[in-house]
Amino acid sequence: MALTVQGMKFALRTGAMIVLARLLTPNDFGLVAMVTGVTSFFGIFRDAGLSLATVQRQSITHEQISTLFWVNLAVGAVLTALCVGLAPVLVAFYHEPRLLWITIGLAATFFFTASGVQHQALLQRNMKFVALGVIDLISLTASVLVALGMALAGCGYWALVGMTVSLPAVNAIALWVANPWLPGLPRRGCGVRSLLHFGGTYTFNMLMVYMAYNADKILLGKYFGTGPLGLYSRAQTLINLPTDQLNSAIGNVALPTLSKLQGDPQRLKSYFLQGYGLVLSVTIPITIFCILFAEELIYVLMGAKWTGAVPAFRLLSPTVLALALINPFGWLMFAKGQALRSLYMSFVLAPLVILAYWIGLRFGPNGVALGYSAMMIVLTVPFILWSKAGSPITGRDTLNAIKKPALAGILAGIAGAALKLMMAEQIPPFMRLVAGTVVTLGLYCWLLLFPMGQKSFYFGLLGLLRSSNRS
Repeated sequence: MALTVQGMKFALRTGAMIVLARLLTPNDFGLVAMVTGVTSFFGIFRDAGLSLATVQRQSITHEQISTLFWVNLAVGAVLTALCVGLAPVLVAFYHEPRLLWITIGLAATFFFTASGVQHQALLQRNMKFVALGVIDLISLTASVLVALGMALAGCGYWALVGMTVSLPAVNAIALWVANPWLPGLPRRGCGVRSLLHFGGTYTFNMLMVYMAYNADKILLGKYFGTGPLGLYSRAQTLINLPTDQLNSAIGNVALPTLSKLQGDPQRLKSYFLQGYGLVLSVTIPITIFCILFAEELIYVLMGAKWTGAVPAFRLLSPTVLALALINPFGWLMFAKGQALRSLYMSFVLAPLVILAYWIGLRFGPNGVALGYSAMMIVLTVPFILWSKAGSPITGRDTLNAIKKPALAGILAGIAGAALKLMMAEQIPPFMRLVAGTVVTLGLYCWLLLFPMGQKSFYFGLLGLLRSSNRS
């Protein structure tokens, strides 16, 4: 059931992107990206890392969760006020008066999010993955309907604002309905200090990661304006869409499961490697396909006016694989309570990635995309080695998880590249995309499941995920 919900969410996100790309302009997306690139900074603090603290802790009391709830709500109120106060600063920075009310409108998202943090954490802690998936689907559907309605009514960029605000509002209401837990009054001396410390470390880590992954949009908005930023941000959103959905689906299961296995290294290792293998087996063909068929994907999904996003889309594609190789080790570190190690890693990541952006900035969005991809590729192996140090995961385990999907991906990529060279430009983009999908992805699946003997592994893993998601 939960896997079906994830598929529906992906289809809904993709459909909304396709329709909104045709109803709105790159300038509309660029204008809102100027704000979200900065207000996302506040979003790092919206749960103060306290949802993860609730999920990761092996035992936790009602008094502790209640105190965390009120801390979350206070943080949400402060962030809302700060965002409103930031509005005139953004207007002056970008020399764009329309940003004032966009920023004020987006400020409400922080309070809505904060009000549902602990309810969501409790559902995740109790492994109620079906309920969480349905809540996400309801919230996403409502926000997409708001956006489409406003876009069809001619509201322009306000459709994107409406979509952003309505999603956490509906999500918070649905979380309270699904989990009618009522917080008590906050209490001192209930043992919440260690939880706050863990959450603070996690939040500081997310702050550094945010700086690494959002400075590109701030720099492009400042020096190149709404049009180039809109193209770049849509390329980045499209390239991340399928893998973000995948990482969310698996991560929501992996983190609480691995947290419960902290005291059993062998089962921890087994569960982690199965999840890691699944992430890579999906991400590798997506990366190869996006590199090969970037023109067709952009044209078919977003329309002819977005073809300027093709180079950035193609150049950003390798980052999807790099992040898929690195990010699952974050689940492992946080499940084991190693938030401090993750923080140290982010201290290294952030300045290096920002340096890569700055070097590529002189060449515009494409230079920024190339710099980002190159740096992430360079950091992949060192970060994997650093992440797994002291864990039961060995280098051989990691290579074994990678090698079969990688070999299948290389062979399928060669076939897909040969097909693209043979197809004439006179063939419509949609037909080229269909042919590329059948050959590249079809061949990849066949190679992985049958000649490489992975059919029983992946079907067994899907069965395990179904049984976990019935909770």
